Amino acid sequence: MRTRLSRLVAAALAATSTLLPVAGIGAATPPAASATTPGVLGPDFLWGVAASGFQSEGHSADSNWLRYIEANPDWDRYAQAIDFRSRYPNDIALAAGLGVKVFRVGLEWARLQPTPDRWDEAGFAFYDDLIATIVQAGMRPMLTLDHWVYPGWAAARGGWRNPGIVEDWLANMRMVVDRYAGLNPLWVTVNEPVAYIMHEVRQNDQNPEEMLDRVAAVHNGAYDYIHQVQPGAQVTSNVGYVAGAETRVNGPLIERIGAKLDFIGVDYYFGLQSDDAETVAQADGSVPPPVGMWDLPVRPEGIYYALQHYSRQFPDKPLWIVENGMPTEDGKPRADGYTRSDHLRDTVYWIQRAKADGMNIIGYNYWSLTDNYEWGSYTPRFGLYTVDVLSDPTLARRPTEAVDTYRQIVTANGLPASYRPVRGPSECHLVDPPASCDSPVTVD
Repeated sequence: MRTRLSRLVAAALAATSTLLPVAGIGAATPPAASATTPGVLGPDFLWGVAASGFQSEGHSADSNWLRYIEANPDWDRYAQAIDFRSRYPNDIALAAGLGVKVFRVGLEWARLQPTPDRWDEAGFAFYDDLIATIVQAGMRPMLTLDHWVYPGWAAARGGWRNPGIVEDWLANMRMVVDRYAGLNPLWVTVNEPVAYIMHEVRQNDQNPEEMLDRVAAVHNGAYDYIHQVQPGAQVTSNVGYVAGAETRVNGPLIERIGAKLDFIGVDYYFGLQSDDAETVAQADGSVPPPVGMWDLPVRPEGIYYALQHYSRQFPDKPLWIVENGMPTEDGKPRADGYTRSDHLRDTVYWIQRAKADGMNIIGYNYWSLTDNYEWGSYTPRFGLYTVDVLSDPTLARRPTEAVDTYRQIVTANGLPASYRPVRGPSECHLVDPPASCDSPVTVD
């Protein structure tokens, strides 16, 4: 399998080099107004879909999250998630059928290094073929090194409470980067670190400040190593944006890693979750506890302020929406009638507004291609394709109405200038204060 992977490198580089020119992604100057048709994001915009390893793969090795599920009997059992491990060729084909240019996926450390002294060649072989399949389908892989899951043996040592996890993590990272850097992937080091930390606080009695320092250390170490092995690499750690409290919640992380981000990866889901400042300050990034996620406030215009926040903090770095989507309860229609297609179009409208206002936005990943295991529950459904894990033993992928919607958006590279949102802007204090009240945006 390693030999097969090596043979794919040259073809993969040729296939991906036209998707994301190394010189272009880091351009400090936003494109001139004439370069982008009004209301359209342009032919170079990088549309994508996103998934994680543990949430989708099934057949998982011993890990901290399998242990957390065992310790929480009221959570849904993991079973085989949506069995992405067996069905990835079909799922990748579904993504390619949307016309997207990027497929984000996680590589599970627990699968690759089942014991402290052994990496598993069969585990790597799975990812060899998965990544090769993405490339052969005409998409560029965006590889996440850590999406909140680590091996059971690392959990037995205390997880992130053990200072030795930093070097253990970096050792696995080096194995992964050495193997796949030649395929020219994009890299996400650690997914939504603050949300990760809060899960570890709840499930593993983690000291948050201590883990923050250690996560920053692995990001910064990974950034340096990736750039040594893959010149011109593009590396980020995506933040789960917290409306009304972003500086307080993710600010300490950004202080530690901001100098080592090639682009700013932003995950945006919800508006202000509470009028109470203390409640907001304790929010788990963009991934609240699963029960009732579908009732959280959906304010698509808030993505404009999330992008504005980071465009002002990092005016020389491009922005990428690494995750965005809308949960529903078991795939049922929302009580307010707002559909996944409505939300997708409205969100793209505000992204286009942000780009028209000079923000250097280069990509967007929809979360997620399919429904998956939302950290304790199968009830929240985010997928363009829905999967009834608890009631359908075939785990069939059934398209939602948003599949055609996203395909149309990708084909047109955005929405027509005549589009107006289904859901107009909310009262400014419910979106992302103070920014949403200091400089409110309106529908033209």
